Amino acid sequence: MASFAQWVEGARPRTLPNAIAPVIAGTGAAAWLHAASWWRALLALVVAVAMIVGVNYANDYSDGIRGTDDVRAGPLRLVGSRLATPRSVLTAAIVSLAVAAVAGLVLAWFSAPWLIAVGVACIAGAWLYTGGSKPYGYLGLGEVAVFVFFGLVAVLGTQFTQALRIDWVGGAIAVAMGCMSSAVLVANNLRDIPTDRESGKITLAVRLGDARTRVLYQLLLAVAFVLTLALMRATPWAAVGFVALPLAVRAAAPVRKGLGGRELIPVLRDTGLTMLVWSVAVALALAISVR
Repeated sequence: MASFAQWVEGARPRTLPNAIAPVIAGTGAAAWLHAASWWRALLALVVAVAMIVGVNYANDYSDGIRGTDDVRAGPLRLVGSRLATPRSVLTAAIVSLAVAAVAGLVLAWFSAPWLIAVGVACIAGAWLYTGGSKPYGYLGLGEVAVFVFFGLVAVLGTQFTQALRIDWVGGAIAVAMGCMSSAVLVANNLRDIPTDRESGKITLAVRLGDARTRVLYQLLLAVAFVLTLALMRATPWAAVGFVALPLAVRAAAPVRKGLGGRELIPVLRDTGLTMLVWSVAVALALAISVR
């Protein structure tokens, strides 16, 4: 039986910045439109965090029953390591996604009913990433989904539910967040190229190969900081986003040096920290500039 600490590790807390940072950034974008709402931001945070925990448990379940995680260099997987039954991990995934659905329904009620359809698409995307007969995560489309759901949808959805509209500032932030979120998955899949190829999980990293995947990771981080320059057109205060640049350089160092296996695990942590620091800095910059 898995311990509480192992269940927490199975939820993959290193990926939480992928959920938290877009909500912070999206709330900053709403503040730019003079429409920030703390309780709507909190609900959006519940949706995002519950969604990513649900995704992680769903992936643990689906990859575990397929045998993909039988040999693994990355963080603990509950089913693959036989610490928890597939049924219990599936239950954890369903409960997490249900929490996200309830919070999302409340947000939709107070903003726009059509957001329910977006929520349904998000939950379907969470399950079909590695679940179902033809999971898109096994076809090299995982990074695209992360860009859409934890970039565009998360940021613009947060901005819209508070301001009831979106603008180019929110769009630029959404693309930056999508790039950094995708970079986390790229680093994860770079580490797993040997085992994924062996198990038949054809991720984008497997398709591109080791060298080109390393280039892609660095390009995604670079795009986020180029967009920081674009945001300075809205307010010079956006320049504070560059405070996250040293973290990005540190995150990319193992990738640039050609390290592999478990030596790439810190890249996920440092990329997540880059996202968090950038989102807080830019959100504060936007909020201060409209005071």
